[in-house]
Amino acid sequence: MPPGDLSRPSGGGSPPGTGLLDRSRCQVGGVNQNYSSRAGTPYHIQIEDRGPIVDRVSEQEVRRLSLIVYANYGEPNARIVHGSDHDFPDVRTHEHNHFIEEKIQELAAQSREVIEEKEARYVARIKALLREYYATKNEAIKKEFEQANATFPFVFSRAWMEMKADKSSAAAAPPASPAAEVEPPEEIVYPLDAELRERVIEIERLISALGQDLSRLKQQGGADDILLQTCRKLVSRAKESLSGREPIEFSTRRLDMTRGSLMTTWRQVKSRLK
Repeated sequence: MPPGDLSRPSGGGSPPGTGLLDRSRCQVGGVNQNYSSRAGTPYHIQIEDRGPIVDRVSEQEVRRLSLIVYANYGEPNARIVHGSDHDFPDVRTHEHNHFIEEKIQELAAQSREVIEEKEARYVARIKALLREYYATKNEAIKKEFEQANATFPFVFSRAWMEMKADKSSAAAAPPASPAAEVEPPEEIVYPLDAELRERVIEIERLISALGQDLSRLKQQGGADDILLQTCRKLVSRAKESLSGREPIEFSTRRLDMTRGSLMTTWRQVKSRLK
């Protein structure tokens, strides 16, 4: 826990005679699991049971599991490619501890599926880039797939082998831009610093919550054009910021400003819901 983190309350045992477990006993062993993808990329799946905490977004007590997936694990270019928090009711019983243990195993299995889905999208993108480069000799396209090769060599190799096996790839290049047909995978940069990464994941949760409540508000007829436009711009800027495409480095102040803007707008949306 980073210094000054107020998300985990101190003290606070259960009252005697309630039959509930003390807060300190509401944590079970997590997961540290290596995984090699279909393409051969080494990954590491880490799941931590953080026990009962107060969520800084909803300000509610929850039982939180934090998930992190590292790609190129053990290599100099290792990076976090997936991170998420999964919250459950703060129920302090042995039965709930067993439930959390089962959820940890489910999340580990789901993480392996997420890894393969991400790589499949990336393979499709690389193949589209290669086809477009052969058709156009565009240097920007060349730089993009060279970067993909440097970052995920096993995925690039899989894309290359699939193209060679695809007999249709030997045909004349189509006149349209193939890469435009395959959108780049939406990437989120997860800082290695735990405190900064927690803020990034909070922003992701806020984007998701804002989108869900805004959709409900639209169904109720309570979302005007100004609010919709404000939300679109705000979410677009937040995603751009988290994608790493901006040259500015992550900082606590910058992430807190993004989080604060999303929180304010989300509360406005929630206040209009019937």
